[in-house]
Amino acid sequence: MDASRFARGMTWDDYVTFTGSPENLAREGFDIRRFAKVRPRLDWSGYLRERHARARLTPEQTAAIRWLAAQPGGPAKVAVIAEEWSSDCRRDLPYLARLAEAGGLELRIFTRDGDTMLMRGLPDPTQGDGDLVCEYANHKNGQRWASIPVAVFFDRDFTELYRYVEYPAVYHKERIFGALRAARPGESEEQTSSRAGQGIAALLESPFPDVWAQAAIGEILGALHERRLTGSAG
Repeated sequence: MDASRFARGMTWDDYVTFTGSPENLAREGFDIRRFAKVRPRLDWSGYLRERHARARLTPEQTAAIRWLAAQPGGPAKVAVIAEEWSSDCRRDLPYLARLAEAGGLELRIFTRDGDTMLMRGLPDPTQGDGDLVCEYANHKNGQRWASIPVAVFFDRDFTELYRYVEYPAVYHKERIFGALRAARPGESEEQTSSRAGQGIAALLESPFPDVWAQAAIGEILGALHERRLTGSAG
């Protein structure tokens, strides 16, 4: 990452506007409640604005990011790779924006997908923001994944300080979604799918996404503090 590449990203306001634009809505997306790809995309721009308006850091979180940002070599910029069809991105992005605002960090958001949704592997690095998706790919189980969201924190000279990926450690997403989507005795495939969709929708409207978003902020602040004191984030 360098200054010119960072500048090509979108601010929070620009990104939210983009998510509701005809250009974005025409792209292929995903509806987690139906667990299916969709085109056109759902318009999440209003939801993102409302979630950002409600999102609040605790006084301790605000004090922590301000302290970190004031230190020599402290966080000054954050680059986020996201897609608004992702419930993980919708959960975390408004809080990441609040974190950047509180610390005076420059935030820029980049998209992962092109016209179609990336289902596996990594994108063409010569297309769109594919270079950043490949650069900041998630290393998991011996493979590289284009996980989202990815939030990369840099100092003023674009030295990477910490990379947050996908969801906080306290959120065991695969286990939770696996339980919601598991077939029950006597159910047809259609009944299982319908019940799972209702369960996922209820989960996303519950208080727990905010619990996990707050946990993500705590992880980020803790890692940045650890980096400050020890020279690495574990």
